[in-house]
Amino acid sequence: MDAIHIPQLEKARQQTESIQINECLNDLESLMPVKGQLKVVHQGTYLQVSAQVETIVTLTCDRCLQQYNYRLAADVSEMLWFEATDAVDLETEVTLDGPVETISPQGYFEPDDWIYQQLCLQWPQCQICRQDCQGMDQELMTTGGQGSDQRWAALAALKESLADSQ
Repeated sequence: MDAIHIPQLEKARQQTESIQINECLNDLESLMPVKGQLKVVHQGTYLQVSAQVETIVTLTCDRCLQQYNYRLAADVSEMLWFEATDAVDLETEVTLDGPVETISPQGYFEPDDWIYQQLCLQWPQCQICRQDCQGMDQELMTTGGQGSDQRWAALAALKESLADSQ
């Protein structure tokens, strides 16, 4: 995606740029391209950015360690305030109600970076493959027999050596 030059956006028809998205983002490992739409509107003192995007990513379940596919989607809107051109008063109080993100009114808006950030904010904190996931099979973790999960072999060997030393 090409960067949007903010002074050109201000001169655009209705000061708006709409983009259909269908491409892979460099920093996001996904199974399919990110698809959706993005709308950027120059509002004089800020940019109003909104997007509806989605893709499929592969996650690892926190309980059973199996990989599964997950639909990662974002339906978001954000105001990006333009940086003040006057000297900033160092005594100005910053509140949570105030602008969080600023951008240069003479600079560029990077849509791919903004979409990447929005998708990362939608990433699930608890990665569970399904509601009824019981976690690792306890028998496979403790037995060293066929079909056991080799990731647990070192733990089984340690347990055995501790039992032998007692």
